[in-house]
Amino acid sequence: MADRAKVAVLISGSGTNMAALLYASRAADCPYEIVLVAANDPEAKGLRLAEAEGVATFALSHKGMTRPEHDAAMDGAIRASGAAWVALAGYMRILTPEFVGKWEGRMVNIHPSLLPKYTGLHTHERAIEAGDSHGGVSVHLVTAQLDDGPVLGQTPVAILPGDTADSLAARVLIAEHQLYSRCLASLVTRETSPAWLLERVRERAMEMPEADETVSHGMACFGIVKGKKFAYVSADHHGDGRVALLVKISGPDEQAMLIEQDEARYYRPTYFGNDWIGIRLDLGDTDWDAIRDWLGRSWRSVAPKKLTILLDAADAF
Repeated sequence: MADRAKVAVLISGSGTNMAALLYASRAADCPYEIVLVAANDPEAKGLRLAEAEGVATFALSHKGMTRPEHDAAMDGAIRASGAAWVALAGYMRILTPEFVGKWEGRMVNIHPSLLPKYTGLHTHERAIEAGDSHGGVSVHLVTAQLDDGPVLGQTPVAILPGDTADSLAARVLIAEHQLYSRCLASLVTRETSPAWLLERVRERAMEMPEADETVSHGMACFGIVKGKKFAYVSADHHGDGRVALLVKISGPDEQAMLIEQDEARYYRPTYFGNDWIGIRLDLGDTDWDAIRDWLGRSWRSVAPKKLTILLDAADAF
């Protein structure tokens, strides 16, 4: 499978979740590949498995190093591997905010509880002691706050009469091995998913005063209520194979300049003329702050003065 997403997996021990991700990646239709397994313990058993399976490894003990120093070394190894995504799989280190910030939106973790319940350790004991009917597992994006990022998927696991923390953990581990690869596959492909990209545009377009959404020419379309349109989202429209945002610009000179500047990203949208530009959203590196700016500029180009005055006043504060 061409152009698979490159993933680095961080472990501290046996690496069973790493192994589940690795073997799932061997399927012909898996959208990711494991390019590095890294550990903070050179004796981690998972490193030996990765080596046997032909995956590059990196090991550096955190002992005698400050947390920022160790995180910087791990970050360097990940980037040297070419990985664009990071999966934590039993990595028993609290990461610095600086490290997390560098991988924001591109680092995922698996946690043995149904978040937001039971962050931290001893999750199975706590679920049993609380009398819960189910324990379970969550996959979530990593943020600076422990076990607090957006949840990407969960699997409940029934707590049986007489369960101990160990017996429940054994069943939860089965669920972990199945859930993690599915969530990782969805995560690394969402930046080319038309539905996900449309939702990101929608969030930003609907921030504009009196914005509304309709469907026009088979495309999601954003305009001002009872007014003009300022943006469209094209998803393989006319079979062009692109997912793109169409916004208004100043005219043909700007259109030509943008296309010359980056012809892979910008294009002249069919049937829209010289006052619009198409901006590819499906290249995997969309700058969403820039997209918000494009939408704001396009909105201003069609908004009545009474609305732009109100927006300018609000921005002043």
